[in-house]
Amino acid sequence: MRRNHLSDESARVEHWPRDWPQNVHPAAWQNPRPASRYKLVVIGGGTAGLVAAHAAAALGAKVALVERHLLGGDCLNFGCVPSKTLLRSAHWVAHARDGERFGGVALDDARVDFTAVMERMRRVRARVSRNDSVQRLREAGVDLFFGAACFAGPDAVVVDGATLRFHKALIATGSRPVMPTVPGLVDAGYHTHESIFDLTELPRRLLVMGGGPLGCEFAQAFCRFGSHTIIAQDEPMFLPKEERDAAQMVSDSLARDGVEIHLNSEVVRVRTDGKRKLVDLVSDEVHSTVEVDEILTGIGRAPNVEAIGLEAAGVAYDHVNGVRVDDFLRSTNKNIYAAGDACLPHKFTHTADAAARIVVRNALFPGGQRWSRLTIPWCTYTDPSVAHVGLYVREARERRIPVKTFTILMHDVDRAIADGEEHGFVKIHVREGSDTILGATIVATRAGDMINEITLAMVAGIGLATLADVIHAYPTQSEAIKKAADACRRAQLTPALAWLARRWLAR
Repeated sequence: MRRNHLSDESARVEHWPRDWPQNVHPAAWQNPRPASRYKLVVIGGGTAGLVAAHAAAALGAKVALVERHLLGGDCLNFGCVPSKTLLRSAHWVAHARDGERFGGVALDDARVDFTAVMERMRRVRARVSRNDSVQRLREAGVDLFFGAACFAGPDAVVVDGATLRFHKALIATGSRPVMPTVPGLVDAGYHTHESIFDLTELPRRLLVMGGGPLGCEFAQAFCRFGSHTIIAQDEPMFLPKEERDAAQMVSDSLARDGVEIHLNSEVVRVRTDGKRKLVDLVSDEVHSTVEVDEILTGIGRAPNVEAIGLEAAGVAYDHVNGVRVDDFLRSTNKNIYAAGDACLPHKFTHTADAAARIVVRNALFPGGQRWSRLTIPWCTYTDPSVAHVGLYVREARERRIPVKTFTILMHDVDRAIADGEEHGFVKIHVREGSDTILGATIVATRAGDMINEITLAMVAGIGLATLADVIHAYPTQSEAIKKAADACRRAQLTPALAWLARRWLAR
């Protein structure tokens, strides 16, 4: 499927289960008559907007929510839900092909039914859409308006000719894929993470531009489905923000799966020859050309801050960072807040959720909760996954914080051995001379689940050595965390304490 700009949404709906559009944007919807004034007007019906609207309405506030297109935003429609459903299918395919190692029969590549994989993804997305539906907003007492919102002043928003006046407002307009400026790319056609889910046939050859989380996840998934997948990253490593050994493990995993890797490689031009796309790459002044059928771009996201009248509302913003907010998520208009991708550097669903809850507290009640006090984990869902929370070692050193690291390799964890999932590690950083956890990186098949224990400990002020006292169910891969805690506990045994222990036991 060729893509030059955003795909026609009406064409997409033909392939999606019928209850999906009814949940996220009913065709016959009519906007209600606006109230005289709302306690909170929310612009954007993605994660941040929905969380804020439901929370504020549950507290008794009169709330209006304005959505330009689809409730659920990027997470439901083009992000977390469909992509992780696809990754689950790819993970199953990889294990099935490796069946002989587990005493089974290896699955032939030809048995991968890509159409069935995509249909399952659409069914899952439709089912999850019930949680973000029009019906749920109605039941919560939220006035829902579909249309393009635009500020008409410091305390008013216009949508579809109606004026919504407010005491407080929340900008939760999300973000969109950054479009690379590569000569010939638009004419050749390309996909973003939005349109890639429209595919009904598996591309024989796929180029993924960008080695961030999205690029790595999709490259691995499509390679496992059977595409000859090429990934081009203009930096020397994938996941450049992660620790080098973690990024290297992802690179090794992609290579094992058969992904053709081009690091330090820039896409400089795209040409077409019939149905073929010829992509010119440059790496250290060495030119090469790869031939593909489809191109997926994944080089970042830009905040949606255009055409919503922020100037009329007195809200400062820029096109790179989005709405300018303080530590309370308040904009330069003291009655207007922002949350999610429209203002945050970490563009994750769970950060949008957390930010929305802060906005509800700060906008509707006295006092203030600070964004900077939150402890935020994140995860890239490759196989193995890479999860992180807190400081990296380089950040601690920049702040002149002395660091001691405890590392447990997954091939020393019984359950990882039994599962055949030995690639990875648990690495926990503490302040030197104490067991105060500064941060952690986990590379493991279940890293996204495992990182939550470390996050909880950091939020609750629980030291790493104390986790040694936590009984972990055996056998689980999270035993690696307990092993790191045991190592920290042993490190607390100073020579003086060891001498006293020996004297006591020698009595």
